[in-house]
Amino acid sequence: MHPNIEKVLIDEKTLKMRIAEMAAEISKDYEGEELLVIGLLKGASYFMMELTQHLSVPTQIDFLKVSSYGSGTSTSGKVDIQFDTSRNLAGKNVLIVDDVVDSGLTLKAVRELFRTRNCKSIRLAAMLDKKERRLVKMVPDYYGFVIPDEFVVGFGLDYNEDYRTLPYVGILKRSVYEK
Repeated sequence: MHPNIEKVLIDEKTLKMRIAEMAAEISKDYEGEELLVIGLLKGASYFMMELTQHLSVPTQIDFLKVSSYGSGTSTSGKVDIQFDTSRNLAGKNVLIVDDVVDSGLTLKAVRELFRTRNCKSIRLAAMLDKKERRLVKMVPDYYGFVIPDEFVVGFGLDYNEDYRTLPYVGILKRSVYEK
């Protein structure tokens, strides 16, 4: 375990098992359909790659880079699209993939943006759900784990670009980000 991690919240084996279960749910829901999976960079990249490996439906991938955190630990409330998807979404079944649903503002903004692009369907998948932090009514269609209101890193989640490559989700020690 990394010395700046207070506690491992979800180990690698548990993460990967649940993500495979999520992929089975998604595959069942999209049976006979094609799916365009759009990951929110950078945090969702690890989750998205693990998830798409287990999908049994024809799948294409793309990315969107949005930010609502800056360099802090809580949302700014303003969602900034920094890099848009390169795909025409009209008529596509779109699955938006994010690492964690926190305030819900980011996914709400992305979903509203995609609604203007004539998608056949739009669903949301998140590896982690912090329900107690929600500022808007937002429920992901698929989620891996409901977690407490702690600052977590690993498996794609970072703090100032560090800790993203940890193979588990862990709680970052407060002393690291409350300097």
